[in-house]
Amino acid sequence: MLPTTERARRRDQEPGSLGRRLVWFAALWLAGLGVTAVVAYGMRALLFM
Repeated sequence: MLPTTERARRRDQEPGSLGRRLVWFAALWLAGLGVTAVVAYGMRALLFM
């Protein structure tokens, strides 16, 4: 756990650039989409064995 002063310092910092935040959003969205697809096709494969 970070000391209180370190947490306060990080909270006061400016957020990342819009481009960096959009790239992270897109990466997390694609990861979620991929996991959902893998689970869905895995369940489908189990049902039709």
